[in-house]
Amino acid sequence: MDSKSRIAAFGTQLIEVHDWLREQLARLRADLESGNAQPRKLQAHCLTFCQAITKHHTGEDSGAFPVLARQFPELRPVLDELTRDHEVITVMLRRLDSVDFADKATALRELNGVEAIVESHFTYEERKIIDALNTLDNPEWDGEFLDRG
Repeated sequence: MDSKSRIAAFGTQLIEVHDWLREQLARLRADLESGNAQPRKLQAHCLTFCQAITKHHTGEDSGAFPVLARQFPELRPVLDELTRDHEVITVMLRRLDSVDFADKATALRELNGVEAIVESHFTYEERKIIDALNTLDNPEWDGEFLDRG
């Protein structure tokens, strides 16, 4: 794939990564709600999800967003808002990661909060920056934020 084709796919790849992260969160919820998963398994799944989304957001903050801000200065307020969301999500992920999954009610409460903000964040991000990602002119950019962790 030439660099222009790869760059044109960044927006689509972002949606694919978001969908994968959504699936991981849904699987964590299903395991928690079923009551069949051991707390240690739930904790490990939670840790894997938290690490993946943190890597994704760190990559956006240090890679994608600066590139977008340079080429689309009108997106700076959106990118600033998305970066603030990342900070809020990080705090919420730390709380979720520290939950005792044997306490199902507390785990579900924390998971509900993470799901709500993550879905809102992903939907907003997809609506606001996908078109710009698909038109980026930056052939040397590797799109590391698109990795699944």
